[in-house]
Amino acid sequence: MPDIPYFLPLIVAVFILAGTVKGVLGGGLPSISIGLLSVVMPIPLAAALVVVPSFATNVWQSFGPHFRVLMRRIWLMLAGICVGAWLGAGLMTGAYAQWASVGLGLSLAVYAVIGLFNLRMSLPRQSEPWLAPIVGVATGFIAAGTGVFVIPSGPYLQAIGLNKDEMVQALGITFTVSTVVLGGVVAHAGALNTALLVPTIVALVASLIGMWIGQQLRNKLPEETFRKWFFIGLLLLGAHLALHPFL
Repeated sequence: MPDIPYFLPLIVAVFILAGTVKGVLGGGLPSISIGLLSVVMPIPLAAALVVVPSFATNVWQSFGPHFRVLMRRIWLMLAGICVGAWLGAGLMTGAYAQWASVGLGLSLAVYAVIGLFNLRMSLPRQSEPWLAPIVGVATGFIAAGTGVFVIPSGPYLQAIGLNKDEMVQALGITFTVSTVVLGGVVAHAGALNTALLVPTIVALVASLIGMWIGQQLRNKLPEETFRKWFFIGLLLLGAHLALHPFL
């Protein structure tokens, strides 16, 4: 990673912001951190910095009273994520790597539009066995090129009728597995090395501080107002990343 001291203040600021959003909304850490960091560094490096903070902040969400029930419902999607990431291995650094920022921008923009307009679908239970693997493969493939694994897994989990507690736990399980897969992707891209040790520790501490801040703010801020401005900002960031190569 070039000029680490130069990037450390930026890493601190980005991960405190991303952690704060996660503390308030329960998600958004990878999307914000990779999206913002990719403006000033290659996407593989930004994704590598996200692996440990994302894993650490999602593991706790994965375990709870609904774990076995949820695993029976989403294991096909999780398997699909692994397959999709394997199929997309090399997208970050291959012949089409220059389009990674465009893909990242489009992913963030789609995620923002879905959240901003509160678009929700409803899927019948009988569609899960055949649809879950497709969603998983698409999620893994997109993550292999962009580092963001919320599309289309996030909207899918919202559409299968989980209650609030189940949804939080299902997101934790999905993001934990996806983060491990992402670690494999960035390792394949050659972005994991000892030079990232200090920035990774800094990112982890900053994200935990941000989560604590977000949890304190959760009961003081109107959540819908916070969500609105979060998705507006994410939409603008996604548009910038998607259009920048053409300007």
